[in-house]
This record gives sequence, C-alpha cells and structure tokens, in this order.
Amino acid sequence: MGSMEVYNTSSTDFTLMGLFNKKDISGLLFAIVSIIFFTALMANGIMIFLIHTDSRLHTPMYFLLSHLSFIDMMYISTIVPKMLVDYLLGQRTISFMGCTAQHFLYLTLVGAEFFLLGLMAYDRYVAICNPLRYPVLMSRQVCWMIIAGSWFGGFLDGFLLTPITMTFPFCNSREINHFFCEAPAVLSLACADTALYETVMYVCCVLMLLIPFSVVIASYAQILTVHHMSSVEGRKKAFATCSSHMTVVTLFYGAAMYTYMLPHSYHSPAQDTVFSVFYTILTPMLNPLIYSLRNKDVTGALKRAMGRFKCTQKVSGAVF
Repeated sequence: MGSMEVYNTSSTDFTLMGLFNKKDISGLLFAIVSIIFFTALMANGIMIFLIHTDSRLHTPMYFLLSHLSFIDMMYISTIVPKMLVDYLLGQRTISFMGCTAQHFLYLTLVGAEFFLLGLMAYDRYVAICNPLRYPVLMSRQVCWMIIAGSWFGGFLDGFLLTPITMTFPFCNSREINHFFCEAPAVLSLACADTALYETVMYVCCVLMLLIPFSVVIASYAQILTVHHMSSVEGRKKAFATCSSHMTVVTLFYGAAMYTYMLPHSYHSPAQDTVFSVFYTILTPMLNPLIYSLRNKDVTGALKRAMGRFKCTQKVSGAVF
C-alpha cells in the first residue's frame, strides 16, 4: 500500500502551468504581461499621488478612487511578479504556503474591489441625482465606512474560503492548470467530494458579485434616467461616462461570474485562464485609465504636478 498511496506526501509544492506554456508565443505574452503590469503600477501610483497631493481632488469620489487604485496595485502584485520571475528563471513551482498566501490575498483584495466598485457607483448616483444631499450622504465618515465595509467583505471571503480550500487532500498530480492559485483550479486537484464547499462558494459569489453588480447597474440606470431630461450635451456626457465605466465593470464582474458561477461543464481550464486574465491583469490597468486619467480634474492635477516639478528643477538648477 505504501507505493500505491493515493495522496502525494513526497512534496507539498504545486506546479503552475502558467500563461507562458506555449513556446512559440511565450516571449510575446511575457512582453505584453510585463507592459500591462508596469503600466498598471504606474497609472495607479500616479492616481494615488495626485489625489493625496492636490487639494482639488480631496472629494469623496477621488478618496474612493485612491483606495481602488491601492487595491488594484496590491492584487495585480500578488499574481504577476511571480509569473514573470518564474518565466525568467525557467521554473513553475509554488510552495503550499506560497499558494495559500496567494489564494488568501487574491480573494481578500478582489473581494474588497467587488464591494468597492458597487459602492462607488452609489456615490456617482448620489452626486448626480441628489446633489443637494451629497455632502451629508457622502460625508467623510460615510466614505470611511464604505472603505471599511469593502475591506471587511474581502477579509471575510479570504478567511472563510482559503482554509477550507487548502485543507482538502490533494492527489498525486499537483499540476495546477492555471497561472495562479485560484480556487476552482486548486479544487480540481482535490481527492475528496467538494460539492458542499462549491455550493458555499457559489452563495458567497452571489453575495459578492451579483449584489454589487446590481447596485452598479441600478445606479447608472438612474443616472441616465435623470440626464434623459437634461440638455443634449448633458445626455452625451452622461452616456459617455456611464458606458466607459460599465464596460470595465462588466468586464470585471462578468469574467468573475463566468469563472465562479457557471457550472464546470460549461467551461474548460483554458477558458478559465483567459477569463481570469481579464479581471486579474487587465482590469487593474484599465481602472485608472477609464475612471480617472480621462477626467479633466485629474489631467488638470497632473499638469499642475508637472508644473511644480519643472519649477523645482529650475530652482535646483539656479542654486547649483
């Protein structure tokens, strides 16, 4: 029986099949993912810097956006750097503890973003549909409650699902057919019945995906309804803003719903990998570009920051 042991006890490491497993396009994919990663870090970093240094951006909307940028920087950094380093070193393994940590951080951060995006849509609804009550409904205290609530939901998701996922017995094959330790991919290696756990995870996804997504849709629908009675220019501006926001939000929530809520028989590991790229790698880059850097307030703050930097350079040059 010793040689026929069902579970792998010789190693606790997992092997990530990754995105770069096709040699003919691995170099191109590596370059694309690297560009997206560094663009996401730079764009989100600039957003945080501008929002905290420019007094004109000290409003509830930008306060929430700065936290969205922070979450995006954190959760893309839990996945992509290891992928890039592993490709350069020619390795694919991840330790059990490393996999557990990545799983927990990913669930916590992405869960916090699910809630935050929904509450940010509510912020826009209040600002446009109830402008006179906006200072009361979106006070500093309410903003901090939104942030705290988002993080609480994310931590609850991570603390609830990670211990259960990682305590299942795993079979001899420890090859995760994915580019990071995502729950469905890890569960496919389990040598136990996971039906009950998958039901619990499905319920969590309904709470974390469908409810915030419904809030987003309802909020933007109300915004468009209000602007329908305004000027033509106002309607065009509202539609442009809402459509760009909805595109990113639908990409984010839609891809996650596909992975976590669609029955396994309807999708393959290869499809899961593609959809996971949308909400783990692309979205952190798109969020600051769509939500903020296209905004006149932000571009104005960026110009002022560049102006201050040039003045500092001139002063430094004059001194020396």
